[in-house]
Amino acid sequence: MNPKPLDEVTRQRMSRQARRDTQVELQVRRRLHAAGHRYRVDYRPDRSIRCRGDIVFTRRKVVVFIDGCFWHGCPLHATQPKNNAAWWRAKLASNIERDRRHSDALRDLGWQVLRFWEHEDPDDICGQIVAVVRTAESSS
Repeated sequence: MNPKPLDEVTRQRMSRQARRDTQVELQVRRRLHAAGHRYRVDYRPDRSIRCRGDIVFTRRKVVVFIDGCFWHGCPLHATQPKNNAAWWRAKLASNIERDRRHSDALRDLGWQVLRFWEHEDPDDICGQIVAVVRTAESSS
């Protein structure tokens, strides 16, 4: 369960954070599209799970998440805010746990789940996605 923000300023700041169409997502999507791949954007892969993949290949059952370093706890770049530290620790820990639950649930339903960090090279991300999608195509 996500902790609730303690004040209105924090709530408003959090609501302005981009949930989709981040710079790295757009770069990866452009590369995939240029390579001839078609996919859904900000799409719910399964109605039984309340999550939306950043890039979803529905026919191949491949879902891609490109996670922000701060919000999803990147081991290389995540920082812990000093103000209201206990609340932030709980909030960020709940994000990480939710990501794990969603990935596990999607895998249990037969989806291939790919997770990348926003700091990763878009060309590398695209290459890994294409390899998995091609493998899924050849096995179907």
